[in-house]
Amino acid sequence: MEYRNLGASGLKVPVLSFGAGTFGGSGPLFGAWGTTDAQEARRMVDICLEAGVTLFDTADVYSAGASEEVLGQAISGKRDSVLISTKTALPMGEGPNDWGTSRVRLIRATEDALRRLGTDYIDLLQLHAFDASTPVEEVLATLDGLVAAGKVRYIGVSNFSGWQLMKALGLSERYGYPRYVAHQVYYSLAGRDYEWELMPLAADQQVCALVWSPLAWGRLTGKIRRGAPLPEGSRLHQTAEYGPPVDDERLFDIVDVLDEIAAETGRTVPQIAINWLIGRPTVSSVIIGARNEEQLRQNLGAVGWSLTPEQIGRLDAVSAVTPPYPYFPYYRQEGFARLNPPAIPTTRMG
Repeated sequence: MEYRNLGASGLKVPVLSFGAGTFGGSGPLFGAWGTTDAQEARRMVDICLEAGVTLFDTADVYSAGASEEVLGQAISGKRDSVLISTKTALPMGEGPNDWGTSRVRLIRATEDALRRLGTDYIDLLQLHAFDASTPVEEVLATLDGLVAAGKVRYIGVSNFSGWQLMKALGLSERYGYPRYVAHQVYYSLAGRDYEWELMPLAADQQVCALVWSPLAWGRLTGKIRRGAPLPEGSRLHQTAEYGPPVDDERLFDIVDVLDEIAAETGRTVPQIAINWLIGRPTVSSVIIGARNEEQLRQNLGAVGWSLTPEQIGRLDAVSAVTPPYPYFPYYRQEGFARLNPPAIPTTRMG
């Protein structure tokens, strides 16, 4: 297993991490992800640790805290061998302080997560979404206190826009607050929006990407085919409306190339899609999920080998889209590119 720095921090994380959204799954969304109980979760944690996967990601909103509880049971007795990442901000109740990132909410959410996880510290606490109703200074001051108290070691965000993340980084620099070192983002061959603004920001500010849904919400499993109905066991039947939108024709074109490279390499479609992400700029870790041991072992096979430059080029080309304004001139018009050439990604879009 390869390990990379978590952004500008000194913490080393594996290039594959495990997403515990399937643990304790309940409800229309998380129940479709998986319903792993504590016994099976312990087995999956052991498999991950054997492969060098030490980072486990969850969130308080996953099955109303059940994911954190099952993960806590699964890592019992192994706390010094694992890194825990959890997230908070999304609603956990109907009350006015049951959502967001106010001082009251953050302190209570952190204490609740520590209790459910059965630990006295969280390695990486991430804000699951931007809270426009709370001053950024209040958020950072609260996180500073949690870090100083030893309850949180590193902080990050998830699903932020460029200006939201940059404003927080600027205030951290101004007031000496801890800086966000990670940004958990959606990124896949079928969804490359991260590259337009967030990737250049990440490179400039040393905020690494932790990638969620690397298989495009289950669309790059190798089971979704042009002209064929969704497989009976696909979670897309229940969850498609919750996930990122994907153009079907573009998806099928990507799958065609993945099939070609699978035949050339002897690797599976998911392994190739994940391996491509591992090689992208600013990515420190790709979060893999699994409903069972078979899926987990297959996804773990995405490391320990490399795509050829020619294969990467084909995947880049088939998945490329023209960036939205104001980014497309810097990729398509010589004058713009000469003034401010996009350093990343290196492939030309559109």
